[in-house]
Amino acid sequence: KVTVEALGYELAPNVVTAEDIERRLAPLYEELHLKPGQLEQLTGIEESRYWDPDFILSDGAVRAGRKALEASGVPADQIGMLIYGAVCRENLEPATACAVADGLGVGPAAQVFDISNACIGILNGMLQVANAIELGQIRAGLVVACESCRQIIDSTIERMLASRNMDVFKHCV
Repeated sequence: KVTVEALGYELAPNVVTAEDIERRLAPLYEELHLKPGQLEQLTGIEESRYWDPDFILSDGAVRAGRKALEASGVPADQIGMLIYGAVCRENLEPATACAVADGLGVGPAAQVFDISNACIGILNGMLQVANAIELGQIRAGLVVACESCRQIIDSTIERMLASRNMDVFKHCV
């Protein structure tokens, strides 16, 4: 009996292609005799998007949350539960959801928390909100996220370049 009323998203501005990453990995590719195009072929990923290095993740979640609220017609102060379900968080404590709730103007009675469960944190958050609605605990909820793969990709590239080992390459891709 619970429905998703609206979605909102905000794309990171910096496009990084598989070719861009392979250019950075050129010394490794040369040493291991790999042909360009391996990353896209192995992963199916043509491009990623990066936020600027100093970007605050909760700002991206607030932007997307605003769009979802506007599309749904639900005022922020009527949100009974706000969950931040991304892998990337600003801090362990306080929850990134607290900054998002503040940025959106979610009321003080709302339940506000992070769920971290790898790639399915958003789905877990949606189920939490749906259960709370179904149980009559809240009337509306919002699940948000903002991911940034820049640091993960950069450290993985450094690791592969330092090792120059096919097993490490296979494990990292």
